[in-house]
Amino acid sequence: QGQLVESGGGSVQAGGSLRLSCSASGGIASTTMAWFRQAPGKEREFVAALWWRNSNTYHSDSVKGRFTAVRDNLKSTVYLQMNSLKPEDTAVYYCASDTEHPPIARSAYYTDAREYDNWGRGTQVTVSS
Repeated sequence: QGQLVESGGGSVQAGGSLRLSCSASGGIASTTMAWFRQAPGKEREFVAALWWRNSNTYHSDSVKGRFTAVRDNLKSTVYLQMNSLKPEDTAVYYCASDTEHPPIARSAYYTDAREYDNWGRGTQVTVSS
């Protein structure tokens, strides 16, 4: 698999917006891509997944309605548009990819960080109140 490189992180005030990008050196058209985040002292948390087929996208309840993950297969890039940011969104955000192709998108699968075998280094997002 190719390298994943995140960008777009930064510091914003609550209510602001950021757009993260994840560029892959290899193709992503038939790959499940995902965003996770990890706050200091906490476990890595699922944010969003873009399933390998049908263009289905899934978001965690904590970001649903505020964050939107999209993919651009031609650019081998996935994005995470983050609106109405809250201080609790502060974390390092990671992009990940999965080489497997399960026929059915089960939440227990795509929300599990252990199912992803390729990770970027992360980008820091800090939201101040």
